Amino acid sequence: MPKAPAGTLYRGREGMWSWVAHRVTGVGIFFFLFAHILDTALVRVSPEAYNEVIATYKNPIVGLMEVGLVGAVVFHAFNGLRIVLVDFWSKGPRYQRHMFVAVGVLWVVLMVPFVIRHLSHVFGG
Repeated sequence: MPKAPAGTLYRGREGMWSWVAHRVTGVGIFFFLFAHILDTALVRVSPEAYNEVIATYKNPIVGLMEVGLVGAVVFHAFNGLRIVLVDFWSKGPRYQRHMFVAVGVLWVVLMVPFVIRHLSHVFGG
């Protein structure tokens, strides 16, 4: 049986992994937005209850979760732009791997300074 040419099916390549990561980050962002709408709605019900809920968010675990949230949003945004280019640019599929690497590089370049600054505030600054 002849082998399929490289790049025609995902088979564990960058297209599949970007698809998986895009879905996972999208679901995570959805659940964050759902929780955010619920806790913000508390201000109309009881400002005291709202203040109590917000006070529970001021701990290192939530600070680490915020890093995950920002990382998910940044990746999801850049990968979404990559998907648009793959779908609507005639040369997009040919440069899919290069664009995926660019998404990763941009993600690291933006996340490293954010993580340093954010965690310095969370853990003592």
